[in-house]
Amino acid sequence: MSKIKVSKRLNRLIKSGICPAEDASEYATELKQLAEKINEKNSIKRQSNFFKALADETRLKILRLLEVREMCVCEIMVALDLTQPTASHHLGLLENAGLVKDRKEGKWVFYSLADTNLVQKLHGLNIL
Repeated sequence: MSKIKVSKRLNRLIKSGICPAEDASEYATELKQLAEKINEKNSIKRQSNFFKALADETRLKILRLLEVREMCVCEIMVALDLTQPTASHHLGLLENAGLVKDRKEGKWVFYSLADTNLVQKLHGLNIL
């Protein structure tokens, strides 16, 4: 949005009496500083990855399976009729989001929930 449009909008807001500011330009600067202060880049990225991980039916099904017990990739593949690359892709996204963890045993990689309390909370919110 152009600076002129932003200035006009903020000026209208200030004139309405709703906004405590007196100068649109200074207020715009304050708003940008506020956004930078509360939106720490790494935190926002982690949160985004977390919600992206929950935004897929297959990944939600994987989480539900892992609620029952720890499983290796091949078990998840069979249970959900997935190819190995697809299962690994979804598990990788869940792992990066901090929802699952892995454990290697020889050639096998077993996955489990990283935080069972978190998954129970998601159930309470009717997310899972």
